[in-house]
Amino acid sequence: MAGVTQGLLEEGDTVTWEATHFGIKQRLTAKVIHMDKPKEFVDIMLKGAFHSFTHKHQFIEESGGTIMIDTFEYKSPFGLIGWIADKLFLEKYMRNFIISRARELKSIAEKQN
Repeated sequence: MAGVTQGLLEEGDTVTWEATHFGIKQRLTAKVIHMDKPKEFVDIMLKGAFHSFTHKHQFIEESGGTIMIDTFEYKSPFGLIGWIADKLFLEKYMRNFIISRARELKSIAEKQN
């Protein structure tokens, strides 16, 4: 939608996209704050549903392929209500979302080989 929409991201780049979570369409903006090609990069949420969100992407070369590790730290909005939502459903939702996303990326990468 905005920022870098084609090609590879570089440190300092921003990207804005739309996603639907829990039936709510959201516009999210992230900025790449660290880049160590081809090993890792880190992005942070500038605008979106969370109070804060940091996402580290690591790529480890293994014989016959690459291991991708996603690590994210977030803080929900709305204080105590957000904390309760984390414990009731959000942590599980986020874990499943990242796993699903990783599977989709794996499928896309394997089709390109």
